[in-house]
Parts: sequence; structure tokens; C-alpha cells
Amino acid sequence: MPETLSTKLNRLAETAKKDPRFQFRTIAHLITVEMLRRSFRELRKDAACGVDGITAKEYEQNLEGNLIDLHCRMKEMRYQAQPLRRVYIPKEDGKQRPLSIPVLEDKIAEKAVVNLLNPIYESDFLPCSYGYRKGRSPQDALQAISTNISVGKTKYVLEADIQVYFGSVVRKQLMEILQKRIGEKNLLRLIGKWLHVGVLDDGRLQVNKSGIHQGSVISPLLANVYLHEVLDLWVEQVVKPRMKGEIKLYRFADDLIICFENKEDAERVLKVLPKRFEKYGLTLHPEKTKLIEFGRSAWSKSLRTGSKPETFNFLGFTHNCGTSRKGKFVVQVRTMRKRLARSLKKVNEWCRMNRHQPLQIQGQRLSQILRGHYNYYGRRSNTWCIRQFYRIVRRIWWKWLNRRGRKGKVPLERFRKILLRYKLPLPRIAAGARNSQLLLFGELI
Repeated sequence: MPETLSTKLNRLAETAKKDPRFQFRTIAHLITVEMLRRSFRELRKDAACGVDGITAKEYEQNLEGNLIDLHCRMKEMRYQAQPLRRVYIPKEDGKQRPLSIPVLEDKIAEKAVVNLLNPIYESDFLPCSYGYRKGRSPQDALQAISTNISVGKTKYVLEADIQVYFGSVVRKQLMEILQKRIGEKNLLRLIGKWLHVGVLDDGRLQVNKSGIHQGSVISPLLANVYLHEVLDLWVEQVVKPRMKGEIKLYRFADDLIICFENKEDAERVLKVLPKRFEKYGLTLHPEKTKLIEFGRSAWSKSLRTGSKPETFNFLGFTHNCGTSRKGKFVVQVRTMRKRLARSLKKVNEWCRMNRHQPLQIQGQRLSQILRGHYNYYGRRSNTWCIRQFYRIVRRIWWKWLNRRGRKGKVPLERFRKILLRYKLPLPRIAAGARNSQLLLFGELI
């Protein structure tokens, strides 16, 4: 009986786990039409189109024929990556983040390579890494940090920010890192094509000499592979043996913090970390990288001196020192002010642009936004922020319903009836409690 695709991928994982230094030289043959078909199914069908404008629905009309043709070109090394389409999304600081959108066919090919390499690198990645990994989420990272600092030995936290990480990766060094595990030239050549492909920005083709394209399917894996070598392994194998106290790294893609028991250890790492990153073309943001006193000792000190403990930001949350209902020290989180403001700005813009839509459509969309917000920010110590988000979303909706033109203003009593008919989901705790509904106090509007 022939082996299934899943069985073959599991064998790759077993081999990688047995020998961390094993170099895979003959694995490209596993990229079959079946693998490409599976990759197509795993892609988002509503994602943005590339430069050719072909949608998933159009491609699917002759799916088998298209996949067979793609497979032949990849196998015979006739496959060529098409230029990426550049789009921009706003950042919290007012700047714009560039994203590069591949054509659908390139997405399928990249997804197939990701599915092929994931079993290998999942065996290599360390527990400190949480980003873009199956079975791991931002909530897992937040919970691990909270538990470690609340009951562990952490007294200092180093919050680090890498400037323009995706655009700073040195491609030559990335390929050298990949070659430690992947020895198949055809596969490496394929990855090289995606790295060096140009970007079409406002009709002009741009070719960058460094970086990985944020927005492409393979970029998250490559980003993890690079920082695994640059940071994770370095901390585990080089830094930890030289420390006097406990040290723990938490990383989600390029967002990271390092917890220390000993201040001297923290200061040594803060001094040497920029040099380590510089060796690989990376730079720490001077204003967003800081070492603070944080943890149980910092909280006790604040009680004695009457000062307020410092805070740090990670994954959209501001982390604070606090106490539980029983008076024990705990780490409390709040939605970052910039994130909250950004989310509300998006709601306001959507309501403004869609205020003439039927109430049912508006209610459904706002319900989706609220549920998504609760799923991410609904942590037990963040109840005030998600309640505030709920209240302000309702006020924004009411404000724009009052500006629907000739229909006139919507009195408060009428708006309350609208809310009864098109019920918006109440704030709830999504992390740490299943379907835990929050009680709301006071006037909501």
C-alpha cells in the first residue's frame, strides 16, 4: 500500500528530530500535484490578488489542469516567480507598512514548500518561539509570560524591538542558514527566486537587495528560521550557560522580551544583543528597546516607596504589576492605548462609509468586529478595556445612524430598540475561561 502524503511528512519530522544536524538532500520530489492541491485548499480564497488579477475562483475553474501545468514547470525548473504587488497598510505611529502580494500560483507553490519544510523546522524550533507555528498562538505566549513572572524568579524584563525586521534580513546569510538543513539545490533555488523577485509599486518595478517580502506565504517560516539561528539558539546555547541567574526568552515572530533574575545578567545581554543583531544585518530600535525592573520584587518596592512600577508592551498588551483578589502578586494586562485607538478608528471609518447600509448588515459586521476583538483581547485582567471598546462601538454606531441624511436623527429610545433587535455580542473573556460573559455596569450610551 503506497504511503500517504501525511505519512511521508511525518517521516521527515522523525528524521529531523533524531538528528538535528541531518541535511535533507532529496525531498523536492514530495512536491506533487496532490501537495499542490492540498496547498490550494489551505489558502484563503478571499485574499488579495497579485499583479495578474487572477482570483481563486477563476483559477479553480480548471484547477487540475492548472496544478498539473504548475507541477511540470516546477519539476522541469521552468517555473518563474511573478513580480509582487505592493500595498500599504497604516501603522500605529502614522507610517505605512509595505506588504507584497504574490500571484495565486506563486502562493500555491510557496505553500507547498512551507508544508514540506514545516515538519523539519518544527523539530528544530525551541519552546520560546510562538509566532506562525501550528498549535501556538499569541495567547499561549501571553499566558506563559504571565505564569512565569507571577510565580517565577523574574525581576527584570528586557523589551526589544527590531527595526524593519522583514526588510533587514540578509538574504545570503538566510540561505546559508537554510543550507544547514536543506541540501537540495533545486529547492534552495526555488526559495531564492521568491526572495529576489521584484515588487511592482505604482507601476514601477523595484528590486531590493535585502529582506524577505512581508505578505508572501513563505515569509513567516523564513523569518522564524532566521531568528531561530540569530536569537533563539544563541540565547539557549551561548547566553544561558554564562548567566548567574535564570533567563527566559519569549518571541512571537520579531516581537520579543527576555526575562531575567539577575540585573547584572540583564545589563550584559542588553550590551551585547545589538552587536549580535548587527552581525546579521538587524538593528534594535533605540527608543523601543528598554530594560525595566518588573515582577514581584518591583511590586513590593513600589508599595514601600509609593512609586508606580514600570510597564512593558508585548503583542498588543501593556503588562502591569498588580495583585489578585486574594492579594497575591500577578501580571495584569491592558490593551495598548495605540491599539485600542486604532481599532476604534477602523470601526468609526467603517460606520461612516456604510451608514446607509441596511441595519441588519451593519449589525452583523459590528458583531464580527466585536467577537474578533474579544477573542484576542478578552483576558481576565483586561475586562475594563473590552467593556470600554463595547461601549464606544455602540456610541459610534449611534453617531453615524444619526447622520444618514434625510432620515433624521435616531432618538435614544429608538436606538435602544435597534440594539434589542440587532444584538451586539457582550464583552466576554476568551482566554482562560470558556464562554465567560462579563457583567456590564452603568449607562452604556
